[in-house]
Amino acid sequence: MADTPYVIEMLHITKEFPGIKANDDITLQLKKGEIHALLGENGAGKSTLMSVLFGLYQPEEGMIKKDGVEVKINNPNDATALHIGMVHQHFKLIDVYTVMDNIILGAEDTTFGFLKKKQAREKVKALSQKYGLLVDLDAKVEDITVGMQQRVEILKMLYRDNEVLIFDEPTAVLTPQEIEELMQIMKGLAAEGKSILFITHKLNEIMAVSDRVTVLRKGRYIGTVETRETTKEELSRMMVGRPVQLVVDKEDAVPGEDVLKVSNLRVASKLYKRDAVHNVSFTARAGEILCIAGIDGNGQTELVYALTGLEKAAGGKVELCGRDITSASVRDRSNCGMSHIPEDRHKHGLILDYTLEQNMVLQKYMEPRFHNHGFIRFEAVREYAQQLIDQYDVRSGQGPVTVARSMSGGNQQKAIVAREIDRDKPLIVAVQPTRGLDVGAIEYIHKQLVAQRDAGKAVLLVSLELDEVMNLSDRILVMYEGEIVGEFDPKQVTVEELGLYMAGAKRQNKEEQEQ
Repeated sequence: MADTPYVIEMLHITKEFPGIKANDDITLQLKKGEIHALLGENGAGKSTLMSVLFGLYQPEEGMIKKDGVEVKINNPNDATALHIGMVHQHFKLIDVYTVMDNIILGAEDTTFGFLKKKQAREKVKALSQKYGLLVDLDAKVEDITVGMQQRVEILKMLYRDNEVLIFDEPTAVLTPQEIEELMQIMKGLAAEGKSILFITHKLNEIMAVSDRVTVLRKGRYIGTVETRETTKEELSRMMVGRPVQLVVDKEDAVPGEDVLKVSNLRVASKLYKRDAVHNVSFTARAGEILCIAGIDGNGQTELVYALTGLEKAAGGKVELCGRDITSASVRDRSNCGMSHIPEDRHKHGLILDYTLEQNMVLQKYMEPRFHNHGFIRFEAVREYAQQLIDQYDVRSGQGPVTVARSMSGGNQQKAIVAREIDRDKPLIVAVQPTRGLDVGAIEYIHKQLVAQRDAGKAVLLVSLELDEVMNLSDRILVMYEGEIVGEFDPKQVTVEELGLYMAGAKRQNKEEQEQ
């Protein structure tokens, strides 16, 4: 083993895809026991670089060294053998398997072909207690929250005794409390001598947890700085190439008539005997951004599914623009005046194996301008997609014909936001609209949502990001265990106060909410 302070060195890495240089001569050096943040815009090449390190991609140029010795990483098994582990931005879990089976999958301990499940279970339990990663080992992955799924991914890495841990956008799907927990877990891992590479867009988290930051922009290396010697403003300038407005600039709302009216809505839980959503009532008005805040798993997802038609309501009533849509199909709701930016962009937002242009017209292809006697007018579709790509700065290797699956997560998100806002409907249901986006893209999408509000649309925002909730909303409803437990004016409530309601420590009665 060569004497080197670096546990991993990626030297002059170049990786190309059709039409795009994702990584252009990038050097990254990770010290033993440090938390090293990798910062950059959507499509800057962060995930690609980490996928090269994990063996998912092979670089055209450059070399990787582990503890000073050059290594070849041809696939994830090679990476695992070198004790390199990765928590991917979109989790690599099998939904119908239990948590336990997912953790040991591919690293099973056997005797004469029989699984040594008891010993494996003991090891997983010990790890989960040591690092505060408490999960139900017998639950199926499809039945647990996104935050819990992430814990499973981290336990998978620890179970394999990995020394180098790659976290790709680990907080994109977590609540403020879960983010705080994850930061503590990461610090604990680093203190034990694990080396962490942490891909993120979130400047607050970088300042709170990292030792050093490497910044990429458009596939190129911009620089590496010591975290304690820099500022959020300086990092955002390095990342985007211009100063970024970190606070939403907006006038006071002037609410108009009710656009969405929800009365005593109930949605059954798939996991428990109680309702996931219980007797929820509220109205969203034209010209305001109404935000539903809460810790993940408190019924927000089921509420949105019932409003958008992805799941049937067990009781109550939903009215859109004066029309009862409680039992309407997804397309009927869409035609009646609803746009939907979904929580899970892969499951409900895009058809990943379709091109960008096909995804852009998913709800419009039946309009006269896009077909002629039942045949798609491909030129019109391409022209429309190109217009949205330009307007919303959706970056992709091959423009409208790029396959959605090959795009970065942030650019997939921008494509969905572009499509849904352009549909120009009276109600926009925006669930985690800036998940996985960089500060430049967040600034842009926040401006778009405010512009929609100012144009007289009702925006129903569901967000776990407290900064976003406080910055963007005109009115806040807090959900806890399937019920609305408080209604607030963002100008008159503190983040700490909201946190108490989100955690169930406080709740308003009906009179207080009406006031």
